[in-house]
Amino acid sequence: MSITTESLVKEWLELDTFDAETRAEIETLWNAKEEAALQKLLGHRMEFGTAGLRARMGAGYSQMNVLTIVQTTQGFAEYLLEQFPTTARSNGVCIGFDGRHRSERFAKAAAAVFFAKGFEKVLLFSRMVMTPMVPFTTVVEGCVAGIMVTASHNPKEDNGYKVYWANGCQIIPPHDSGISDSILRNLQPIITASDIEAVDLSRLSDFTEKTVQKYMETVTHQLKADLPSQPLDVTYTAMHGVGYRFINDIFQSFGLRPVIPVLEQVQPDPEFPTVKLPNPEEGKGALKLAMQTADNHGSRFIVANDPDADRLAIAEKNPETGEWYIFKGDEIGILLADWALRNHRKAHPNENGKCECDVKYPIRGMWYPQS
Repeated sequence: MSITTESLVKEWLELDTFDAETRAEIETLWNAKEEAALQKLLGHRMEFGTAGLRARMGAGYSQMNVLTIVQTTQGFAEYLLEQFPTTARSNGVCIGFDGRHRSERFAKAAAAVFFAKGFEKVLLFSRMVMTPMVPFTTVVEGCVAGIMVTASHNPKEDNGYKVYWANGCQIIPPHDSGISDSILRNLQPIITASDIEAVDLSRLSDFTEKTVQKYMETVTHQLKADLPSQPLDVTYTAMHGVGYRFINDIFQSFGLRPVIPVLEQVQPDPEFPTVKLPNPEEGKGALKLAMQTADNHGSRFIVANDPDADRLAIAEKNPETGEWYIFKGDEIGILLADWALRNHRKAHPNENGKCECDVKYPIRGMWYPQS
């Protein structure tokens, strides 16, 4: 064993006081003299970029674990104090988490660091939420930043740490490199495992429910529009994620029928047992159960989210051929733009400006009549 590997192992075991499992993983590799594996885990760190962090969960600086979450959050907190010297602590941060393995504990670890750094407002959701809740809350609550613990549609072995700026957008350069440098200056943990356990999610349950309600009210107000006169039966899959509760609330707020859930995929399950990759944009393979459920209920429409409910897929069944058509991302974008323009013209009929809209659809749907 080289002294370099030995020193890395010693350092890790000194710093990782949070998780017996990750400590044991490094100790086992050390005892087995697995130098190459140890160098892979300890010899380099995850790269912090504009999307934050995303990697496999496990021991070492190159993976997602409580220690790397603590170190990352310490660096991020210090960077926020530099960028917002007079308001960072008072305006605070928002933190959310999804249903993946360890997401809740990672979120509590991040919250514990901000408390230790003297942040007066740390808005940690008391239950798993969809990713859009974090940038929304960051803006409406006037926070300086938001964090969402999720790996989106990645495999079950992964987790991630998404970062949002005060404007509700994901960070852009040079903030990514600034945060990365700050992390390297703040590697010594300032909290303990007991500090993480002391973070009480239940005390923020009122905040969580009120904020979710505010999100629904805002969406309903901003997207007021004429709805289809004919009731629609929409099949929905959460892809083993957090979206079902939120999609039901949104449909209810618009007076739509409740969605028809894909029962095998409707509840959060970090194992993602029915799909290899929980990405609804993967095509018919990912939507197989949704199509079966829709067929069984006579539903022509499918709406699908990824596990943190910030990715969308839509499918429609051709009533003439019986085939399912999965809309491409650019097609969904065109449909949304067309819908927005139509409603804008209805709301502002006397505007001098004129928007021409002639969208050709692959299938005649009930939501969007042909131009």
